[in-house]
Amino acid sequence: MTHTSAVAVKATDLIKTYGTGDAAVRPLKRLSLEIPAARFTAVMGPSGSGKSTLMHVLAGLDAPDGGSVIVGDVELTGLDDRRLTRVRRERIGFIFQAYNLVPSMTAEENILLPSRLRRTSVDRSFVGVVVERLGLTGRLHHRPFELSGGQQQRVAVARALVSRPDVIFADEPTGNLDQAAGAEVLDLLRAAVDEFGQTVIMVTHDAGAAARADRTVLLADGRLVDTLEAPTAEQLAAAMIEVGR
Repeated sequence: MTHTSAVAVKATDLIKTYGTGDAAVRPLKRLSLEIPAARFTAVMGPSGSGKSTLMHVLAGLDAPDGGSVIVGDVELTGLDDRRLTRVRRERIGFIFQAYNLVPSMTAEENILLPSRLRRTSVDRSFVGVVVERLGLTGRLHHRPFELSGGQQQRVAVARALVSRPDVIFADEPTGNLDQAAGAEVLDLLRAAVDEFGQTVIMVTHDAGAAARADRTVLLADGRLVDTLEAPTAEQLAAAMIEVGR
């Protein structure tokens, strides 16, 4: 696949502080980065490095105390709640570690929920491709409690894919899964980029998972410390040891 030079997400001088005084925690300290479009970017760093905070700020789920975030051509910083909600619905997909499926809805209803909330027509042929690719054809009428963890995560992945957002954020998407189910989810995120041309940003602590990405950005103490292009799991493990010192 030919990589574009377009930027999907741009963050500039992000600052985030929780608490005050001696108890203050600063997970983001003037952090700047650019995420290229139509590529798979992993985010790694030691515990407390700011990974999850960065993910939530980039996705518009949390507001920075300083700096700016631009998704596509829209600056999130300063938007009121109504406009921010609209941007999240129309431009952003999010895959949570805990799946966040609606218990009373079937798998199909969960998958189609973002499109229904946006009141946009559903591309049924594309939904069919995604559902088949995920092996969910026989599970569409099951509710979450009738599905395994791996199946629930596949539903969450399908939900993020079918509305064709500009960017898909995945927060530790393999964290609750066994090795086989985790590999399956990584295959699907890879396919989202390679087959569907989407942009994926994944926070992970797993060097093997990050090695499936095109590039990995390393955080430490709220700052961007390195960007590795197509690293191996061994290179990432060594880099993590280095930034953890």
